[in-house]
Amino acid sequence: MSKNLEITIGGLLDQMAGRFPENDALVYVDRGLRYSYFEFNEVCRRVAKGLLRLGVKKGDHVSIWATNVPEWVILSFATAKIGAVLVTVNTAYRTSELEYILKQSDSGYLFLVKGFKDIDYMETLYEVVPELRNSAPGTLHSELLPYLKQVVYIGEETPAGTINFSDLYEMADSVSDEALREIERSIDIHDVIQMQYTSGTTGFPKGVMLTHYNLTNNGFYIGECMKFTEKDRLCIPVPFFHCFGSVLAVMASVTHGCAMVPIVTFNALQVLQAIEKERCTAVHGVPTMFIAELEHPDFDTFDLTSLRTGIMAGSVCPIEVMKRAVNDMHMTEITSVYGQTEASPGITQTRTEDSIELRVATVGRALPGAEVKIVDIETGVTLPPGKQGELCGRGYMVMKGYYKMPEETAKVIDADGWLHTGDLAVMDENGYCKITGRIKNMIIRGGENIYPKEIEEFLYTHPKVSDVQVYGVPDRKFGEQVMAAIVVKKGMEMTEEEVKEFCRGKIANYKIPKYVKFVDSYPMTASGKIQKFKLREMAILELQLEDMEENA
Repeated sequence: MSKNLEITIGGLLDQMAGRFPENDALVYVDRGLRYSYFEFNEVCRRVAKGLLRLGVKKGDHVSIWATNVPEWVILSFATAKIGAVLVTVNTAYRTSELEYILKQSDSGYLFLVKGFKDIDYMETLYEVVPELRNSAPGTLHSELLPYLKQVVYIGEETPAGTINFSDLYEMADSVSDEALREIERSIDIHDVIQMQYTSGTTGFPKGVMLTHYNLTNNGFYIGECMKFTEKDRLCIPVPFFHCFGSVLAVMASVTHGCAMVPIVTFNALQVLQAIEKERCTAVHGVPTMFIAELEHPDFDTFDLTSLRTGIMAGSVCPIEVMKRAVNDMHMTEITSVYGQTEASPGITQTRTEDSIELRVATVGRALPGAEVKIVDIETGVTLPPGKQGELCGRGYMVMKGYYKMPEETAKVIDADGWLHTGDLAVMDENGYCKITGRIKNMIIRGGENIYPKEIEEFLYTHPKVSDVQVYGVPDRKFGEQVMAAIVVKKGMEMTEEEVKEFCRGKIANYKIPKYVKFVDSYPMTASGKIQKFKLREMAILELQLEDMEENA
């Protein structure tokens, strides 16, 4: 069995710069930017010194609100080198969410870009912290956010109250190499180094405290399961603010000396161009990203034969999409990972040598060095293979806890160190797990337990269906009824009756959706997780089921 890494994130980058100095570390096709591991480490060290000059101390909380820009990756290693905690802010957040995160995380510094989609980040920040507009950099006193001292802008201009990221490079000159080394020596691998906020698919986001040890080891074993070596090149279209980007992509790459080829914001065409131009051997994505790439009108014009592996995860991986990634994108060794932010994030993963059946029907087995068990929801007793219960994980990947929320932490990590995921699963005799739904997502119709995933997988086999989400809506007679929201393939039309007719005789009558809605897209968190509770809320209003919801 592999031995766990016992190294800080900063130390890891030093090591890789020594081992593979000439290897590409970071490549941005759209910007013509290319750093070798030696150059990347030097840039990160320089920014680390700039941060020290700015006044950032070990243990300080530094928030970053940005798309996948180069500065994001640089900052994540620079903060790690000085023991500051990087707080990752969801790119889709608006004023109340930004205020919540900055306040709850006690962030002293905020790094941000111009904006994302239709959100102007600076205007949003000025709404939350109006004092910033008239504050000289470094003199901010906010009533609402007493911890916030400095705002650093990533981009061409330098808005009022901020300093520019590029200023850090000059500031670094007044800090010695020895001063940086001294701080690096004082860092412990079990120090918290990142705080990621859970996507908030239910309730208020919680700050998940992750350590050097959590992140280096999870990244290392994830890379091992894809058989990464220093010759691999990973295209990264998934957001860095989420564990999928920062760990399954960045840490999996850096622990193996791979090249990282990020996409600033997801665009299917740019992904295909980057894979071809840089001869990427791997690409990550949530299913909707793979669907967009596969269905792009120019898909057939790209040479993707360099691809070998990657990860499809983040939400349920449809069998048809997985098969197309293998056959049409040449990803014969594609894997899927199951996990959650609280597990930094990977708990199980399929292996490159697993049969296609295992890779599409399961989320794999425990990562090396991790333990997984399925327990009875009511009694907590460990269940034998083939029985459905809650999936629990234990090992190097389990978070330190939720920031300033000890009661919430105690709800998910038990006295024996097991993380309770809240997900329903079945494990086979070889340890391979099949996720059958979330405990909260289960539909109970007239006493029958219905697992949305089962119906979704069935509906995916219809030739007109591009994507489908199944969820429960209130019903006076049965308690709940099944509803499906379907994205139809481009250029095709479909009726509600067609969907029901397709189901008849193929799946149990009680599983056939009573309601079918055709949609162009789904409400999502910025990390690509579909928010079923929002689909349910919309349906309750549209179908006028409010009074039943109150009685349910």
